[in-house]
Amino acid sequence: MGCNIKIKPRRNEPIARTIKRFIKKVKKEGIIEEVKDRRRYTKPSEKRRKAKKRSDARRKKELAKQQK
Repeated sequence: MGCNIKIKPRRNEPIARTIKRFIKKVKKEGIIEEVKDRRRYTKPSEKRRKAKKRSDARRKKELAKQQK
C-alpha cells in the first residue's frame, strides 16, 4: 500500500489550496485507486484484461499525440 504523505502549508497559502495539493499528491501516488481495488477480490484474468485495456488506451493516446 502507499506511504505516508506529508504536506506542509506554504507561507500565506490558504488551507483549501493545501488540501488540493494533498489530494493531487495522493491521486498521483495511486493510493485512492489501490484502496478501491482492494475493496473486493478481482480474478487474475480480470486484472490482466483491465491492464491490457489501460495499455491499449495509453498507446492510442500516444499515437494520437505523435500524429498531431
